[in-house]
Amino acid sequence: MLKYLSGIVYHTYEHLLSKEIAHSYVPEHIAIIMDGNRRYANRVGKLTNYGHARGASITEKVIEWSHEIGVKQLTVYAFSTENFNRSADEKQKLFELIGLKFDDLCQDERTHRRKMHIRAIGDLQMLPVSLQRSIKEAERCTANYDGFYLNVAIAYGGRQDIVQAVRKIAEKVDTGQLDPEDITENTISNHLYPVGGNAVPNVDLIIRTGGDERVSNFLPWQTSGNECATYFCAPFWPEFRKIDLLRSIRIYQDRLQEKKRVMKRRSAILLKALEKRDSEKIHNCPANSVRGI
Repeated sequence: MLKYLSGIVYHTYEHLLSKEIAHSYVPEHIAIIMDGNRRYANRVGKLTNYGHARGASITEKVIEWSHEIGVKQLTVYAFSTENFNRSADEKQKLFELIGLKFDDLCQDERTHRRKMHIRAIGDLQMLPVSLQRSIKEAERCTANYDGFYLNVAIAYGGRQDIVQAVRKIAEKVDTGQLDPEDITENTISNHLYPVGGNAVPNVDLIIRTGGDERVSNFLPWQTSGNECATYFCAPFWPEFRKIDLLRSIRIYQDRLQEKKRVMKRRSAILLKALEKRDSEKIHNCPANSVRGI
């Protein structure tokens, strides 16, 4: 009975949150650090692989929820360059799981119904050949879609991304393809991962699960300098629910509203200051100057 009542309360709250966020701006690009698979498995007394499998199932749901809400781009942090330090057995099983998920996405009718464009960002040459093949096939079979973008950060490190972009730009300068005077922020953005593809746009909202409050070298260029909101939450990734996603979006919307209120107050203060200055100018004008206006 208690479980039944809890379910009713949860779905009622989810419905209310969904209605609430529908009346404001939904972030176009959400990036997620999916942390806590291993800790979740350890807590429930299972092998690490169990945590990764449960986490992969949640990722599928988050793709569905994001598309349903109206998000345009979702970037998920699947495997960082630091993760290569894990045991050979864990890496092998994880790469096999990720490869299967890429294969599933390619064959899933929802991918094509959503017109979902899949792309991987990272140093893919560091990955097993079989996984590289799965990634290339998923990218190939969705290359012409633009209804929703799923960016999978794999073998990815933010600093590494900027370094490889700088190297490519330097090569173009060295060969005369690019004038140093023409280098702008857009130049750097367009040379970041994915290699040879459209740049991953600025992030509006970054979410991290698992309780840690850090961004772990994730999309530093796309999250800096553009008022990106950050939402840290306690649930491990396999426990992430739709209400957690909805709450993060509500926090993002609240931040936007607060920014608008601050800008409005500043504009009002500035307007009053200008009016006062103009009034003082007129008051201090010689009488003949006033008559001449």
